[in-house]
Amino acid sequence: MGNKKKRVNIVYSTNPDYSYEDDDYEVEETLAPNQQNLRVSIDRKQRKGKEVTLITGFVGTEDDLKALGKTIKQKCGVGGAVKDGEIMVQGNHLKKVLEILKTEGYKAKQSGGA
Repeated sequence: MGNKKKRVNIVYSTNPDYSYEDDDYEVEETLAPNQQNLRVSIDRKQRKGKEVTLITGFVGTEDDLKALGKTIKQKCGVGGAVKDGEIMVQGNHLKKVLEILKTEGYKAKQSGGA
């Protein structure tokens, strides 16, 4: 009998021919910073008029994205969130975030007309 903890989306099946879905998914490799094409923009949509600096385009693992988000938030001295493959930093820190990303070795561009 296999490892039952890795089975997802099923509680019990009486079908003898049923094949379980396993939780073994391929891990995405993180690209080197100089190969990343990050986009930095200011977003106000669905945030009650509050501005956030949004960083998109990161290719890599969730842990590496969270580490980059933590670094950016610390250097800007503000809060934010990392979710859905995006880093959100509270407030308008477009120029500062671009400088931080470039000093870290990332290829980053301003996106949008803010």
